[in-house]
Amino acid sequence: MPPEERKELRKAIAGSALGNAVEWFDYAVYGYLAVYMVRIFFGEQGQNGLGLFAVFAILAISFFVRPLGGIILGPMGDKIGRQKVLVFTITMMTLATAAIGILPTFDQVGYVSPVLLLLCRLVQGFSTGGEYGGAAVFMAEHAPDKRRGFYGAFLEFGTLAGTVAGATLCTVMIVVVGDAGMLAGWWRLPFLLTLPLGLTALWIRTRLKEPRVFTEAAQNDEIAKRPFLDLFRYNWRQILILTGFVVLLNVAYYLILAYMPSYLSKNLGHDTATSTMMLVVIMVLMMCIINPIGALSDRVGRKPLLLGAAVGFILLSVPAFAMLGSRNLLLQLLGLAILGFLLVIMIGSVSSTLPALFPTKVRYSGFAIGYNVSTAIFGGTAASINEWLIVETGSTLVPGWYLAGAGVVGLVAILCMPESAQSTLRGERIPGTSSAAFRAFLRKEKQTSS
Repeated sequence: MPPEERKELRKAIAGSALGNAVEWFDYAVYGYLAVYMVRIFFGEQGQNGLGLFAVFAILAISFFVRPLGGIILGPMGDKIGRQKVLVFTITMMTLATAAIGILPTFDQVGYVSPVLLLLCRLVQGFSTGGEYGGAAVFMAEHAPDKRRGFYGAFLEFGTLAGTVAGATLCTVMIVVVGDAGMLAGWWRLPFLLTLPLGLTALWIRTRLKEPRVFTEAAQNDEIAKRPFLDLFRYNWRQILILTGFVVLLNVAYYLILAYMPSYLSKNLGHDTATSTMMLVVIMVLMMCIINPIGALSDRVGRKPLLLGAAVGFILLSVPAFAMLGSRNLLLQLLGLAILGFLLVIMIGSVSSTLPALFPTKVRYSGFAIGYNVSTAIFGGTAASINEWLIVETGSTLVPGWYLAGAGVVGLVAILCMPESAQSTLRGERIPGTSSAAFRAFLRKEKQTSS
């Protein structure tokens, strides 16, 4: 790769991953502070069993505008360019999240407070509808095809980094200022810190160039004039595959990374600081192995890894949640480690897999629309539905069964998925994986390097 392309790739990685980190910093802060937000935005009457459900319901409602964001911003990304839309999404996402930090409380303005919280989350949800799909497409189109798995994993590295930063910050603040201090106003700080993080990502994105594959398509007049209509006319099968896979992806995401702190403290009665730090340790370990897993997918293919993760969620989710409910610290860590390992296998391959399902002219549209429709229905509702089911059934194993069911849906989608390691986004010729051609390619590479 020429030095100029390598420099542009590094900037694309930084801009995409940092934007994803801002998004998940917000989700982590919201999840870790949910037990305080009940009192802040719903007052004393929010302390009943439905208070936490209401907080997560606001999060779930905001997810229902994500498809609208995908429908509007995805086709825009295919028509006017990925970079322009990504500048818009990071701006709106940052401002909406930071605004939560200056909202009045229930004690100050009554029910106007949760309404304002919902408005902020709706704006955040709309902008996020074009964020993740655009960032994944942008990074995948910049990365060399033979190393798309390795470089694509940096996007999910940003997910984990943002979650770890949000979780660690909230935990340290809770330990230092206590519950009284958090309720007195310190809860605002994590949301306000989104502003400098988002502005940094914005500064990087304004200096990015469009991927070569997109500029060449534009020069050759291969940009779709009606990407939304073309997508559903010619690529509806890919949308169904992506939507089914994202059921598992997002249920796992939001149950493990966003809902877990509240689940451990409220439903299992674990010490908040201890359980949070256990989860942070698991996520740091995930960060250490996610790029090697992405590199492994470049060699053995994405599909074998994704199939292994789906089967693992089907078989091990309930036992893992049973371990979380024990009073043995080692068993709790083992339960979290099982869930974290299965999740990192999946997310280590996803950013290189899903963009390759669609051709260049509808890639942003296909990813953004399919991903966000599935996320709105199954991802954003995962926390509130599981919280309600636990209250109704009295069983703390509900999330395990829910995750196992999502694993079945994801498994079917993955079985229908083509092997995306064979796909090319940059016009480079790469051999199929797990084949004689690929083994010959590896021998040739080895001889060349020696």
